[in-house]
Amino acid sequence: MRVLMLSWEYPPHIVGGLGRHVADLLPSLAAQGAEVHLLTPRWAGGKGEERRGKATIYRIDPPAVEAGSLFTTAWQTNLALEEHAALLQERKPFDIIHAHDWLVGFAACSLKRHYKIPLLATIHATERGRGHGLHNDLQRAINDVEWWLTYEAWRVICTSDFMAQEVKGFFNVPADKVDVVPNGVHWERFCRLEEEDLTAFRAQFVAPEEKMILHVGRIVHEKGLHLLVQAAPKVLAQHKAKFVVVGTGDLLGGLRQQAQELGVGRNFHFTGFIPDEDRDRLYKVADCAVFPSLYEPFGIVALEAMAARVPVVVSEVGGLKEVVKHGETGITVYPNNSDSLAWGILHTLEHPRWAEMRVENAYRMVKEEYGWDRIARRTIEIYRRVVEEREASDW
Repeated sequence: MRVLMLSWEYPPHIVGGLGRHVADLLPSLAAQGAEVHLLTPRWAGGKGEERRGKATIYRIDPPAVEAGSLFTTAWQTNLALEEHAALLQERKPFDIIHAHDWLVGFAACSLKRHYKIPLLATIHATERGRGHGLHNDLQRAINDVEWWLTYEAWRVICTSDFMAQEVKGFFNVPADKVDVVPNGVHWERFCRLEEEDLTAFRAQFVAPEEKMILHVGRIVHEKGLHLLVQAAPKVLAQHKAKFVVVGTGDLLGGLRQQAQELGVGRNFHFTGFIPDEDRDRLYKVADCAVFPSLYEPFGIVALEAMAARVPVVVSEVGGLKEVVKHGETGITVYPNNSDSLAWGILHTLEHPRWAEMRVENAYRMVKEEYGWDRIARRTIEIYRRVVEEREASDW
């Protein structure tokens, strides 16, 4: 099976869940025999061509001139991706194209039509869902490309039932054209930290008597971090705690100011970017991981926290409520409600035995259902189905 994969993100360029999904899926597909050729823009350096087993990564230089808008930049960058993909296709034909989100949709659809290669699209999020509607020309243009990509695709993969419902509802995609294949986590990587003494590491962030409440993710409105700041005074009224917020984003300055205005600035530690190894260590030393998202197609960070055996508190939205079962694998709280969020955090801190039971349930679930080997097998099954259907058709 020779696969052409297109993704806007791949290490060292990682913005959100899409990039991490592709980074973990690629080697898992290759380990199971798929010959995958990934094309991605070289936004943050890295080798132009890199081999990883049966997977090859091609980082393509984007246009040197700033286009002025994300939409135009995406379109111009897709021309470069398409040109390189055509060279690979002429050298040896591909069996299937796998595109991740609208940002590579231009090249994916063009290659599909020109070479008559079946197209599979994974939709990780939608512009309409992320923005709670379409409010300007850019959002409407992105929405149109998302519709076009799902229309042109032979099949569409979504990472949660929530996303599948969005795709079917927003783009009128037939239900029998959609597959749900979740994100995953390499839970094994946390096992390596079991023998490491993390006392000194933890002391860099919190005092010994303080509880560590951790958030990992982009600092943007949809992640709901303003709610965590609003909930902080209620938590601090009953516990000594430090809120450690890992990540970068446009709202970082505003959150710092909000915390100062509420008198909890000293209790927040905004780390900015940190290496993956330190992020994993923070999971291991946290007392509670909190994800108060307003919109969340899946929520890889919740899986990571579960794999690290830290209790999770999440808002009951999107894919988060599919991964986290209230009272069983974590605590779910009302969305966009800081009082409910504070309750979830306090319940976790004040009932450690219950929290530990949820942690063990969550860890078992992650190992059984969200390993990347299992997800790669399911993806290859979909590849084979598409290729077989294409061969049996008159297309």
